[in-house]
Amino acid sequence: MNKRILGDIEVSPIGMGCMGLSHGYGDIPNKQYSIKAIQMAHEFGCTFYDTAEAYGPNLLPKNMGHNEKIVGESVNEFRNDIVLATKLHLPADEAKEKGTYETLRSHLEKSMERLQTDYVDLYYLHRVNPNISVEEVAEGMGKLIEEGLIRGWGLSQVPVSIIQKAHEITPLSAVQNIYSMVERGVEDEVIPYCLENNIGLVPFSPIASGFLSGKVKATTDFSHSDDVRKFVPQLKKENIEANRPIIDLLEEYAEKKNATNAQISLAWMLHKYPNVVPIPGSKNQERILENLGAWNVKLTDTEFNALEDALNQIEVHGYRGFNETEGMGMKAWGKKPPKK
Repeated sequence: MNKRILGDIEVSPIGMGCMGLSHGYGDIPNKQYSIKAIQMAHEFGCTFYDTAEAYGPNLLPKNMGHNEKIVGESVNEFRNDIVLATKLHLPADEAKEKGTYETLRSHLEKSMERLQTDYVDLYYLHRVNPNISVEEVAEGMGKLIEEGLIRGWGLSQVPVSIIQKAHEITPLSAVQNIYSMVERGVEDEVIPYCLENNIGLVPFSPIASGFLSGKVKATTDFSHSDDVRKFVPQLKKENIEANRPIIDLLEEYAEKKNATNAQISLAWMLHKYPNVVPIPGSKNQERILENLGAWNVKLTDTEFNALEDALNQIEVHGYRGFNETEGMGMKAWGKKPPKK
């Protein structure tokens, strides 16, 4: 397993998105199962764990920090051997009252308490708040780095125009945007800019909320109150059926490589870009280890080029996009057309 670098932070080539243990994919596992899942990932070799202050059942304010508490308890014994990433939302009224830096630090301190740590490796702004300048956020993050409370910082769901403004103030370690075989908008400008400026790209939903695994069918039920998949454009029944050629292609390569569809989709992006570190999420222990095992699936240049050529010829149905700001809800996903 070759490590990868986010800014100057070394991580395993695939991380673990921990959200599903608290929110987003139906009923959540019990606490002990979740703790064991994270510890199994560590035993497998994963050194990169992603959470957020907001992740809790139904994203209710009373459940804030649910996921951070699980992660903190899970990794306590090996905390200094891993990289912890968490995220905050920055309310405009709070920042106006306290100041941007003070608000950042207040949220960070609460996250550190839940994570049982005195520093966070990678601290993201979960969504840019259009009422607060990203330059102010960058300045505040720079102070947190100087104070040793965080090692690096990042932004999520942002275009190059925002990345550049922030990076010029305090260099970013990572950008966490949606990226997968069916959400490739970041390939146009974001990834090239990040490559040029030593910024890691951390794709969330790299298996497209399970679609690329081939296990999601048009009849799959997403009606649970806390299931984000009901809002995912590619998971509308008509799009699941229309995007079947992508699944057929993955199945072809999975058979050739003695791998799974999900592993091929992850191996594809690892082969394509050296600064990409996907964080697939699952609440299933077996799936978590399967996803991490994708770092052992190596595509030859010939295999990758053939896969890429075939993929480029397939029309993708359904689009979410990666430019989202504070206050945009899940119901807005896919309503803006892709940038030409």
